[in-house]
Amino acid sequence: MQKEFRSGFAAIIGAPNAGKSTLLNQVLGQKISITSKKPQTTRDRILGIINRPESQIVFVDTPGIHKSGTLLNQRIVDQALQAVEDVDLVLFMVDAASCNHAAENMIVARLKQVRKPVLLVLNKIDVAGKQTVFERTKAMTPVFEFAAVVPISARQNIQVDRLMDEVENHLPAGPRLFPEDTFTDVTEKFLVKEIIREKVFRLTGMEIPYSSAVTVDAFEVEKNLIVIHASIHVVRDSQKGIIIGKKGAMLSAIGTRARKDIEKMLGKKVLLKLFVKVTKDWVSNQRILNEFGY
Repeated sequence: MQKEFRSGFAAIIGAPNAGKSTLLNQVLGQKISITSKKPQTTRDRILGIINRPESQIVFVDTPGIHKSGTLLNQRIVDQALQAVEDVDLVLFMVDAASCNHAAENMIVARLKQVRKPVLLVLNKIDVAGKQTVFERTKAMTPVFEFAAVVPISARQNIQVDRLMDEVENHLPAGPRLFPEDTFTDVTEKFLVKEIIREKVFRLTGMEIPYSSAVTVDAFEVEKNLIVIHASIHVVRDSQKGIIIGKKGAMLSAIGTRARKDIEKMLGKKVLLKLFVKVTKDWVSNQRILNEFGY
């Protein structure tokens, strides 16, 4: 007897750096969500659509949940917590190798307000080791009635197939929600912006990543070339100097790495022109946050 087809939305939530975006990229087999070792890299909810023989799983990658200070961070956290309301299933991802009690307690408090299945996903088991994973599981399971507990390594693709089976089993019966050839709902322009922002996160230190935003100002498709103009926004003149670097070295490195990834994604040659702008206090300015898409 053929199984009933299942479909639905599954939110991946957790503290910053739990590995949510790494998991989404792993199950998709391609990169749509940017990653770095710095927390709070993800700022937007991003859909990743997985088509399986007996299901269509629509993953919602969310920003890391943390104590928020600026208006930007408040909006980011609100967006992540709101995702719990809008889905059929929640994957609560925790770093098996370390604890973030404040964020995890905040998430559990929200989960107790909604009635839907929650999978506890213990990530980074390749780093944590068996005893630490056991202790984390023992500490987490009494705080909430989880539908299942699945230890994985998203980066090393360990037990990810088992997690996918659990997700499929907990989705409601229903038809495909998106065409079979769709893998995300975000535009190429959005992905370009995120790729550039990833390079800023990876190549700069201190407060620069958290004070920076990227806008794509022009995206022109010619026969064999895509011409992109993009701006990196920072809040102070000193940060502009750091982004540009000595004799333009840092901006050149950001541009070169971003261009290579954009060409790989789009399958065409790209001419990328980057500009650095000081947009004072953008992280707390409601009008500018709206313009930047936050």
